[in-house]
Amino acid sequence: MDEDRIKQLLRREEGPKLDFKATLNLNTEGEKKELTKDVIAIANSRGGRGYILFGVQDKTKKLLGIDPVDFREEQIQQIIYNRSDPPVPVRVDFQEYRGVLLAVITIFKSSHKPHQMLQNGAFYIRRGSTTDVARRSEIAGMMQENGIVSYETVPLPRASMQDLDQELLQSYFSNLQVGGENPKEILMQVLGFAKKIDNDKLIPTIGAMLLFGYDPSLYLPQCYVNLTNDETVYHITGNLFSIVQRTCDLVRDMILDPHYPYAAIEEALGNALIHRDYLDISRGVHVDIKDNCIEISNPGALVAGNKSVKYMGDRNPERRNPWLYERLLIMEQGKRFINMGSGMSRMKEALSERGRIRFVNLGSKNLFKVILPR
Repeated sequence: MDEDRIKQLLRREEGPKLDFKATLNLNTEGEKKELTKDVIAIANSRGGRGYILFGVQDKTKKLLGIDPVDFREEQIQQIIYNRSDPPVPVRVDFQEYRGVLLAVITIFKSSHKPHQMLQNGAFYIRRGSTTDVARRSEIAGMMQENGIVSYETVPLPRASMQDLDQELLQSYFSNLQVGGENPKEILMQVLGFAKKIDNDKLIPTIGAMLLFGYDPSLYLPQCYVNLTNDETVYHITGNLFSIVQRTCDLVRDMILDPHYPYAAIEEALGNALIHRDYLDISRGVHVDIKDNCIEISNPGALVAGNKSVKYMGDRNPERRNPWLYERLLIMEQGKRFINMGSGMSRMKEALSERGRIRFVNLGSKNLFKVILPR
């Protein structure tokens, strides 16, 4: 930490990864919990490192200064270690700035989210500049992104095996050979396509429904694409393959340009459907056909706060829904999903003569958008 870094932090407004505080009091258990709560919230929020800057008035950013006696690093780390699970790694720094001594607690980027408060079991995140209790879907999203749970292997109790397209399933299993009784039933469970519930009944998982379901939106209302062209809106449902095919066919009919690189649209749409945040049940994927561009947006910012520029150059990026992606590679015939890691670069290259393609990562809205030039 140095003066330049302090200057940069003071230029910013409070947000998910930055908090200004006038003082630090750790005399009571309540005050210790408040510090831990803020640290947990910043650690759980999207992005890289976070900072709590002490000795600064939060509204005006007036420099007040601190007493270094109140900031014993060993004590602060011990407080956080004993009250957070997993413990959040932090560092305490002092820096003089414009004749005033300030303290900074750096909260390092965590690969062990979600962190929770041990005393009450609560999970916290930052909503803008405010610390708040995380919602169930937000907790599940953090667990999925960090490999603690796999959303796709959760069973759908209201669904049945008859909701799955048996021809698609047979196509998937055609090259697999397993001996013994009921080999298909065994494979369905081993691959995470089905699970047995209390009465020993085999039911499909969310992942199986997305891949093989006749109409996944009956059980997963977020599984759809809304395609907008002028005032007309097309609501497209089905399994992932049928959604991509039907949407791309409609887009071709709307654009009517034989020289347009439609593979770029197909790639962007495939990415949006595979790597979207399915825990966000209030939104689907949206495709908006405009005069000068095509916008494809999906709920689910890049995993772990990755920046699109860094993601675009990564041949093996960190992906949301890796279970779904891996199974698609096995069954996919049209090769839409094979090279998702380099998809951004390929889209950029395919559209280079048309104009600049834009990737917009909106972490605060948990949204990712691709804007393709026409």
